[in-house]
Amino acid sequence: MASLKIVLRKKTNKDGTYPLAIRITKDRASSYIYIGHSIEKNQWDTLNQRVKKNHPNSARLNNLLSTKFAEASNKLLELETEKNDTSSRAIKSGLRSAKDGTFFKQATTYLETLKKTGNFNRHSSDKPRVKRFKEFLNDSDITFQEITPAVIKRFKAWLKGTRSITERTAVNHLVVLRTIFNQAIASNLVDRKYYPFGKGKVVIKFPDSLKIGLPESEVKAIEDIQLPEDSIMNHARNLWLLSFYFAGMRVSDVLRLKWSDFQNDRLYYAMGKNAKGGSLKVPDKALMLFRQYKRRINKHNLVFKDLTSLHDLNNQYNVQRRINQRVKGLNEALKKVAELAGIEKKLTMHIARHTFGNISGDKISIQMLQKLYRHSSITTTIGYQANFIHKDTDEALHSVIGF
Repeated sequence: MASLKIVLRKKTNKDGTYPLAIRITKDRASSYIYIGHSIEKNQWDTLNQRVKKNHPNSARLNNLLSTKFAEASNKLLELETEKNDTSSRAIKSGLRSAKDGTFFKQATTYLETLKKTGNFNRHSSDKPRVKRFKEFLNDSDITFQEITPAVIKRFKAWLKGTRSITERTAVNHLVVLRTIFNQAIASNLVDRKYYPFGKGKVVIKFPDSLKIGLPESEVKAIEDIQLPEDSIMNHARNLWLLSFYFAGMRVSDVLRLKWSDFQNDRLYYAMGKNAKGGSLKVPDKALMLFRQYKRRINKHNLVFKDLTSLHDLNNQYNVQRRINQRVKGLNEALKKVAELAGIEKKLTMHIARHTFGNISGDKISIQMLQKLYRHSSITTTIGYQANFIHKDTDEALHSVIGF
């Protein structure tokens, strides 16, 4: 059985004071949780584990020590009830959760990790989602144990009642809560029994999204319109077509293309999203577009100038931020391209990927499409391509009403 005691640590701080701590002892091994305050040695009553009256804030410090000791005692009882075999170090980790195991402290850690790992897109989208949860809680923090299924359901209802958002957007907020909750469980800051997601609790289900690609006739219209070669509309049109020509290559990968990626009339690149590598033959149509871009001298050897202002392409956070900025400008230009081409559908860079899926339909085997899309799982390919294969359903409908 473990024991707790408030002690004055023997090692002094730089100012000569001694830190206060709660000592956890089990099987003759000890660990310490520091209170965050230090005093002089002659201000400590070792026998009664209290700060002496000769300290100017003795009453407030003793109240704090009593509170921290009570919290630690309650948490220790909970841990020993659930886990009979626990080391002093493991108990310390569990006790710290009483202090550090609040949602927004862990949310800050989560967002900082995204930034440090260069994930600008996730950071920029998840940060406001965390902010909205705090707004829902009237700017107060909350422990993980208090995040119950009922609280999550009220949060979702609050989101949809106060903002004009889709079901998918609301679900994305819940995904962030779930991610941070899982992070806290992995850090031993909360017991899994408090997990509010899953069967019988809050089940996160993504609504089906509508993916619409352009038909061949509209792609041809985009190819045929005459645009000034040095215009942003022409550049946006070229990037869109290159994305389509290379089997729906993501715009982030198109913008990062280097001249060195092209060898023997083939394009060799690793997809940024999952690092899957491969090569594709460069279509003649793509070769014609590349002729508009001279091999300019730049330190990154990039084909396009959109990212040439960046000093370090290895800084993924800055790269993703710059790509995000450029895509917004390209999509604005594509609106004008759509008007000139007589296309009423929404035209964005990402629609090029849907367009390849729409035109490929059931012409290409699922296995080959998986390779072209660089999907890790064929299940992903089947689910994605199901948005564009309509032959069977169309024939089935016609068989009933086509009389």
